[in-house]
Amino acid sequence: MAVMKFHSTNNKDAVILKLQKALDDADALVIGAGAGLSTSAGFVYTGERMDKYFADFVEQYHFKDMYSGGFYPYDSLEEHWAYWSRYIYINRYMNAPKPVYNKLFERIKDKEYFVLTTNVDHCFQKAGFDKQRLFYTQGDYGLFQCSVPCHQAVYDNADPIRQMVEAQGYVIGEDGALVLPEGIKCKREIPSALVPHCPKCGKPMSMNLRSDDTFVEEEGWNRAAERYSHFLRTYQDKKVLFLELGVGYNTPSIIKYPFWRMTMHNPKARYVCVNYKEAYVPKEIADRSIAINGDIGETIEALQEN
Repeated sequence: MAVMKFHSTNNKDAVILKLQKALDDADALVIGAGAGLSTSAGFVYTGERMDKYFADFVEQYHFKDMYSGGFYPYDSLEEHWAYWSRYIYINRYMNAPKPVYNKLFERIKDKEYFVLTTNVDHCFQKAGFDKQRLFYTQGDYGLFQCSVPCHQAVYDNADPIRQMVEAQGYVIGEDGALVLPEGIKCKREIPSALVPHCPKCGKPMSMNLRSDDTFVEEEGWNRAAERYSHFLRTYQDKKVLFLELGVGYNTPSIIKYPFWRMTMHNPKARYVCVNYKEAYVPKEIADRSIAINGDIGETIEALQEN
């Protein structure tokens, strides 16, 4: 697609009915979800959540956000996994603070839909979305893989992660929340016996997250990719609504640019971009697009009220 100028619609109230009608009229819905959707749901990587769960790491290393701590070159695997186990637990196994995903599901559950997402926090499945209609392109916080990798397989990490956080002094409450009991000083390391190693070659395990060329695209990943391709082929000539939620410009080639291209090639398709202060539409498809500069959760609330 050629270099384009952009069109943005700032009056959310003026377009919400158009969005409602676009959803109702669509034969199929393709949701493209980025980090902004989880941010709207309360999965914030700075501020109060950072201070609550990583105060000891902040004191030691002066991290400003969770991402910084995730890429820090720790001296030991015991400290590396102390950080990562907390990070994974609160962002994968705890529920999001706000029910944005649940309300999105309630609004679209009766549509023919498919979700393409770069998010790795499992929020779609926890909200009730059909696993067979989800494609997590960048991995899943809930999966380990060999760091080499010596083989193409992934491993559920729910039990190991729970053991790691509990070994640091945390208690998992009845609601699944991570709690540090009063008077307990959390440990910034886990026992060596809990450091995960590959069952095949014995090398350290890593997260199944796409950060370099070691990312494992295992059988489940490939099946999801094929289901997504099949969905697109099935509806390629029909009234498809490409609904982009919270997608930025870190990896626009995964969701944003393909959505623009598919909308341009299918005259029956429509494109919607909802993003906080970053909602843009290419001029080539502006007449079949809606851009909402605003909070995703508030936009979904407005849809439910209509």
